[in-house]
Formats: sequence, C-alpha cells, structure tokens
Amino acid sequence: MNSENGGQSSSDLQRQAAVAIARRKVLAAYAESAKKASKEASRNDAHMKNEPISPKINSESWKRYHSAWQDYYQKYYSEYYSKAARTYIEKEKLKAAREKAEEEEILSSLTRSSAKINKNSGLSLGGNMNSETTDGSGVEQESIRSNLRKIIRKKATDNAKKARRNRHLIPILAGLVAVLVVLFLQYNRLIFAPIMAYVSPGNAPASEIDAIDPTITQAVSSEPRLIIPKLNVDVPIHFDIPLSEVMSAMNNGVAHYRIAGASAYPGEIGNLVITGHSAGDIYSSNPYKYIFSGLERLEDGDLIYVNYNSVRYTYKVIKKEVVEPSNVASLVVNTDKPLLTLVTCTPLGTSRYRLLVTGEQISPSYDGAEESENLPTVDRNEEQSLPSNEPSFFEGIWNFLTGN
Repeated sequence: MNSENGGQSSSDLQRQAAVAIARRKVLAAYAESAKKASKEASRNDAHMKNEPISPKINSESWKRYHSAWQDYYQKYYSEYYSKAARTYIEKEKLKAAREKAEEEEILSSLTRSSAKINKNSGLSLGGNMNSETTDGSGVEQESIRSNLRKIIRKKATDNAKKARRNRHLIPILAGLVAVLVVLFLQYNRLIFAPIMAYVSPGNAPASEIDAIDPTITQAVSSEPRLIIPKLNVDVPIHFDIPLSEVMSAMNNGVAHYRIAGASAYPGEIGNLVITGHSAGDIYSSNPYKYIFSGLERLEDGDLIYVNYNSVRYTYKVIKKEVVEPSNVASLVVNTDKPLLTLVTCTPLGTSRYRLLVTGEQISPSYDGAEESENLPTVDRNEEQSLPSNEPSFFEGIWNFLTGN
C-alpha cells in the first residue's frame, strides 16, 4: 500500500498504465480509420455529404486492437500467478521457521527449567529455600511436564503416520520373503552344484596317484573304491545290489548299476557301469550328493581307478556323451575290452539328462579276461530309466503324497 497514490500498490499502477496505453492505441486506430473513410466518402459521393458516416475498420486496425488487449492480459495474469507463487513460498518458509522456533523454544525452556530446579534443589539442601522459591519451582515443573507432553504427543503422532504409511508394505514384504524361501528350497542346487564341482566332493585330501605300467598289477586294499585324481574323488563303491536299491546305495557312495548287456565287474570283458549323484539340496544330509558334480570336466586321456578284490584297475577316458534318462540301451555296448562307464545327471543342479563318461581299461592287462555274465532277460524291464539325483523339494512332496 502507498498513501501517496491513494492506497494503490505499484503493481496496480502498472496495470492501470498498461490499460490506458492500450485504450489510447485503440482510439487512435478508430480515429484514423474514420478520417480515411470520411475523405473517401466526400470524393466519391458528394450528394451524401449530409448523411452520417459510419467508419470502416480495416483488418490492420483490428490486429493492432487485439494485440494491445492480448499484451495487457498477458502482463496481468503473468504478474498475478507469479505473485501467488511468491506468496505461497513465503507462507511455507514462515511456517517452517515458526515450527523450528517453537522447537528451539521448548528445548530452551527445558534447559532453563532444569537449571533452575537443580539450583533450587541445592538451596533446599542448604536450608535457604523460602516459600516463593518453592512456588516458582512448582510452576517450572508444571511447565516442563507440559512441554514434555507436547513433545511426546508430537512424536507419537509422527510415528503413527509413519506406521500407517508402511502398513501396506508388510503383506508385500511377507509375500516376497515366502516366494524367495520357496525358490531357495526348490532351486538351491542350481547355485551350489557348480560351486561344488570345483571343490573336493568327498571332503578328502587330494590324491597322489600316478599312471602305472599297464603290465603291472598293483595290490591295494580289499575295500571297493572309485578314485579320480583330477577331480579329487575317492569314494566307496557298492557292488552286488539289486536295481531297486541303487538310489539308496548312492546315499553312501556310488553304486554298481547292472542291466542285461552291461553287467561287467572290474577286469571282465564288457561294460562296468557306476552311477552317482551330481547335485542335491544344500540342506540334504547325504554327504555324497555332489560326488559326481565335476564329472563333465573329465577329458579324453584322463585316468580313473577302481579298487576291487585287492586289485587296482586303471581306465583311460575315451569319450563322453549326453543321453535321455530313458535311454538305458546306451549302456549296452558290443566290445571285446573291459570298459567303465560313469553315469550322473546333467546339467548341474537338474536331472534333465544323463552324462556318460566311458573309459577303457589299460591296467592290468586283460589278455585272457572272461566275459561278463549275461543277466536274465527279466532284468531288462526292471528299470525303465537311468538313476537320477535326489528329488527336489516339490518332487519330494509329490512322491510323499503319491506314495512313490
């Protein structure tokens, strides 16, 4: 407000000046147009000189007229909205400053009150407190309690607002945790099996077995064992078990898998088949669940040892192949040599396919070796698929419900 201008602000004066300028421009345009129209009428029609002349406004005059008003409204509304924005910002700053001042005042009051109470308490101990001091202390204490109630109420309100904001997140987080737990129970072997492929599967010290002369027969312990130096595998082998017990035998090592056409023992002409797990759940108690996890790292020429009946048999890897689980016939090989085939699941962490690693016996010499025993044909249909890894979390539930 300005008393010299009748209480009008500078912005009001600016708007009035803009309106006056626009009005003058419009009147000037009309006057010019009327003057031109009058001259033209007097030249072309002298007999109509006594009639009133209606001014004709050309398009250029209308353009100037509308431009003047558009400029006016543009200035007016731009100033109006900018002023409203400045007012809102000032109010928010004032509100924040007021809240901060109140908090500082409360803290300052608490500090002063605490100091006065400590001082009055000292006087009371000295026997110099009078009734006025006692009354003042009571007022200060009441003020402290009031301020504390305000602070506590404000904190409680803030916490309640935060709790309401976060309440809808609890079901989402709970559902996410449940999904992650289920996924871990079902697919944890996909994470840990590749890691265990490069760790000692049998948790034993590294073997120190060198290649030996194929013409030399080496005496060893009578306990049947499978040894793969490259993978640091040294595990017991379970022989002479029926097909129905192969899966349970793999919980205690690796198992001899015998079918018609692939039923050889170490040293016999034919195919010696040994199967083991490559993956299992991390929470499984089977110590041999990763025993064949590194089997796919074997290459042609790598050595595999089998201890059987106090004799060590040495095999050299000659091929690897991946087959369907139902392709049991892939183990039946027409050969005149003692062969060894290791069977496990692949890819790591799944039971989708079977990996077959085949080796040829190079020690001891198999000249004059006997051919393997032919199993009865009834055994050909006893097992329709090759052994697999331990069932996963959901597979275990399904087997339990179906009684398999």
